[in-house]
Amino acid sequence: MQAHSVIFNNPSYVLDMPAGRPSKFQRTPFGERLFTARQHSGLSQMQMAEKLGVTQPTYADWERRTTTLRPEHISELANILNVSVDYLLGRGNKSKQRGGPIGKARRILEEVSALPRHQQQRIISVVEDLLSAQHSNGHKQAA
Repeated sequence: MQAHSVIFNNPSYVLDMPAGRPSKFQRTPFGERLFTARQHSGLSQMQMAEKLGVTQPTYADWERRTTTLRPEHISELANILNVSVDYLLGRGNKSKQRGGPIGKARRILEEVSALPRHQQQRIISVVEDLLSAQHSNGHKQAA
């Protein structure tokens, strides 16, 4: 009997499947918020574990089981996921991000950071020139 290789040519089948095996445990409300924030950030459990200095199974337990976390871990989770501690604890305030110009400027700068370095430098130079001009105009008006 001879072995045959099987190659699936349907990439949507593979891409649509979630990574990892299904859990035996239902997520806790905290775990659901943690999972949602992690998915929104585009990070894997392994990436989160590395950022936190814990193992992937430990992090996975945080999303799936009732566990006791150190206060510094809750704070680190909030910072990494860009959500508030209150959100993680179920007290509202989903995100630390504010709307309006500050949020828009932050979003645009995040997009700029994904560009090649030479393009980033050109954009940064223009922004620095504009800020410098704004500061010098402010000093002239105050005088």
